[in-house]
Amino acid sequence: MTAQAPPTLAGIGAAAERLAGIAVHTPLIENPALNARAGGRVLLKAETLQRTGSFKFRGAYNFLSQVPTDARTRGVVAYSSGNHAQGVAAAAEIFDIPATIVMPADAPQAKVDNTRGFGAEVVTYDRQTESREDIAAAIAGESGATLVPPFDHAWTIEGQGTVGLEIAAQCAAMDTRPDEVLVCCGGGGLTSGIAIALADRVPSSVIKAVEPTGFDDASRSLIAGQRLSNEPGAASICDALLSPSTGDLTFAAMFAHDVTGLSVSDDEVRAAMAYAWRTLKLVLDPGGAVALAAILSGKVETKDRTIVAVLSGGNVDAALFNACIVDA
Repeated sequence: MTAQAPPTLAGIGAAAERLAGIAVHTPLIENPALNARAGGRVLLKAETLQRTGSFKFRGAYNFLSQVPTDARTRGVVAYSSGNHAQGVAAAAEIFDIPATIVMPADAPQAKVDNTRGFGAEVVTYDRQTESREDIAAAIAGESGATLVPPFDHAWTIEGQGTVGLEIAAQCAAMDTRPDEVLVCCGGGGLTSGIAIALADRVPSSVIKAVEPTGFDDASRSLIAGQRLSNEPGAASICDALLSPSTGDLTFAAMFAHDVTGLSVSDDEVRAAMAYAWRTLKLVLDPGGAVALAAILSGKVETKDRTIVAVLSGGNVDAALFNACIVDA
């Protein structure tokens, strides 16, 4: 496999064929109350309803489907705070491939339990003092397992890009074109994949990467024209989006397709999670709520416009979810 091969539109199309009948073709939801509040049309891509509760299954399945047969017996290894972990574990179960997942010791327990539930072995680490990349690399080196990157690999990005193909087709069926598409951004796999797909299918759409405050490296990088990292020590409830920086491939794709960025605070995320539960009847994890938070907090112009927000995941611990919906 060629680790640094760039993702392509053709690769996204091939990924869609592999995922057909396996991944959920998630709905694009419209809510009258949200439209009235926005003064425009808001369409919500509910990847919360995807297998494993997150878009990550798409990229994981697309990646594992291309691992050579003779390498599958040696297994796969991945590192993740939870959503990629579950995606890889579920895909590995389908292909009957042994999986080891490196997860932070403070990862939401629901994500850890779900990952183990798919049959994967979980190895924990301290995200403040240890490197998940080093741990995963050591495991792969000892076992010969294939490393499944969470975002910076063409196969992963192309799998996530199928979300963009679905958005384009669904918008066309609704006789509309999105003015902006808001996508959560940690490492940039979903954002870059959607940007590639929509540049072909709906080139007039503006793609915006939405990040937690303190983790706005993609936004700053896209302005600077080069990859920048987040300052150490920042914290956020958006555990799925705390990557120190984007990847080489993801940044290049976002920059090439004129993606811009914005950020939302933890309080704005909590308010969005509460709104989704009360009004939309959807459960969102914090990272999955950032695009909706950008709309509800007025970070995006919505009046007389059509905005698509990708709700990327719904894997959240009950205690955190309860605190968010009660306190917001």
